[in-house]
Amino acid sequence: DCVEKQTKSCLAKIDALLAEAGTSKSNALNATIWLKDIEADFKRMNGVWNEWVEADNKPTRATVQAAMARPSILVEIQVTAALPE
Repeated sequence: DCVEKQTKSCLAKIDALLAEAGTSKSNALNATIWLKDIEADFKRMNGVWNEWVEADNKPTRATVQAAMARPSILVEIQVTAALPE
């Protein structure tokens, strides 16, 4: 797996979880992204992120390098979103 494919998969899961909770990325407040190798993968992950995030609602974001639970994991993403009023 490449980081682009894993990022797309994470974001698709996030979309599904947000919908299940009654919200969407339009209500995203912040995100934390963990990369196995930030130097090698940031630019490619960021390209996928920029396609996913809405131009009129860019949540705050922190991206850090971290050891992953399994060697095959290149990226993990956490998003916090508000519920619509």
